[in-house]
Amino acid sequence: MKRVIISTLCFFMLAATASAQFKMSEGSKKVATAIAIIENMYVDNVDDAKLAEDAVKSLLEKLDPHSTYISADEVRDMNEPLEGNFDGIGISFNLLTDTLYVIEALPGGPSEKVGLRAGDKILYVNDTLIAGVKKSTRDITSRLKGPKGTAVNIKVQRRGIPDLLNFKIVRDKIPIYSIDASYMVDKSTGYIRIIRFGATTTDEFRKALHKLKTQGMANLILDLEYNGGGYMTPAIDISDDFLDSGKLIVYTEGLRQPRRDEVSTSKGSFEKGRLVILINEGSASASEILSGAVQDWDRGVIVGRRSFGKGLVQRQIPLSDESMMRLTVARYYTPTGRSIQKPYTKGDLTSYNLDVIERYNKGEMMHADSIHFPDSLKYTTLLNHRTVYGGGGIMPDYFVPADTTFASEYYKKVWNKDVTLRIAYNEVDNHREDILKEYPTSDDFYKKFAVSDQIMDKLIAAAKDEKIEFDEKGYEKSKETLKRQIKAYIGRDVYDTEAMVKVFNEDSEIFKKAYEIIKDEKLYNGLLKNK
Repeated sequence: MKRVIISTLCFFMLAATASAQFKMSEGSKKVATAIAIIENMYVDNVDDAKLAEDAVKSLLEKLDPHSTYISADEVRDMNEPLEGNFDGIGISFNLLTDTLYVIEALPGGPSEKVGLRAGDKILYVNDTLIAGVKKSTRDITSRLKGPKGTAVNIKVQRRGIPDLLNFKIVRDKIPIYSIDASYMVDKSTGYIRIIRFGATTTDEFRKALHKLKTQGMANLILDLEYNGGGYMTPAIDISDDFLDSGKLIVYTEGLRQPRRDEVSTSKGSFEKGRLVILINEGSASASEILSGAVQDWDRGVIVGRRSFGKGLVQRQIPLSDESMMRLTVARYYTPTGRSIQKPYTKGDLTSYNLDVIERYNKGEMMHADSIHFPDSLKYTTLLNHRTVYGGGGIMPDYFVPADTTFASEYYKKVWNKDVTLRIAYNEVDNHREDILKEYPTSDDFYKKFAVSDQIMDKLIAAAKDEKIEFDEKGYEKSKETLKRQIKAYIGRDVYDTEAMVKVFNEDSEIFKKAYEIIKDEKLYNGLLKNK
């Protein structure tokens, strides 16, 4: 009994310490006391750490969809793409048929330095077989990553060489980029795709912008489709690049957080010139801050579909075991005062996470008039006084329905089995040098390469191997899209991700409409003035 009393007293002492920094209610003390009693009086052994972890998870789940508990391992995985680097061997890869294929040995990275090549198959890591044993991508990645300066030994199968090749690779800092494509669409139109908002995004964007300007860019298409956000600061920085001095970009405010305004400076590097931003249902958080600021100030045209609708601000609070609590502390608002957080029910994560499917079921992905906003969520833009709406993401100025014209049951089965990916890899594996000889640059490849009927015959045969019965009608309906996917994956594996993006943009209705708008000054200005 003495132990119970002492342990409970310790919890009250901790509670008293916490209350010096945070106001602690009777309910909080009750939870602490309950955990202490369970640990000391329960009939069986208790995993203290697991008990505390489950308690924190349960508490946060009752608040809102974005207040979460993150374990120490998850913290490390989460921070890597946002911080802009990680410690590893420096490759991009695909895991196909339980085999790791090297897509690229990153330039200047440790793998390139020892001679690893695109097309190599990594079979062993530190004498552990990883091929053909159904290991997860995360498990393989964890074996290749490690602290800078440590070594990993791998065995590689290379086409044309009968014996396995041995490599000792010393891990180093590997950059993770936020921008995977920036190129000139024509002589005056540039295109930049941001896939995340991280620590290096602002610098990457400004370098890409400068590069395109030197190539003659006057107008810009900025692609934020499927960009789920990240850090708020680069979204503010890039908004500043588009807006002239003294304009409100975003403000945050919460019950216990005073209002904080972020205002543009005079340092904008693209304040003139036509600007079109692409968004869809996968664009969230920082993407919505940026597109909301541009829309509210009538600075550019937003094209696509309604964005995700995340307008809650989280603060990351580290805990004693290197885990983290991500707690919602405020809401953010666009310059007109719009909260773009979509509705949610506390404790109901399922409905919240399935919202995009619900939009599809209601017809919103196909018809803009399926979206209904109440008058209470109506706002007016700050220069041209156009009507915009809050309460559930950014509604684009020009709606583009989801394209389903190419879809067939045959296509879905081929896609789900990664058949196009494998066909592309086999073509690269067998003909890399031939492709490079005929198409020395990615631009040559983009303009001239065509997927042959022979390659498509291989796709049909590979699909049959996967027990996908040939459906001529479905195949013909989806044929051009399947060809484009194969070409895109070949472009990525031989050249870089930008080559893939350029090919996929040919098939994107959102990109095609954005290009049409940005090239037509009358149409562009009409959308900005509600005409």
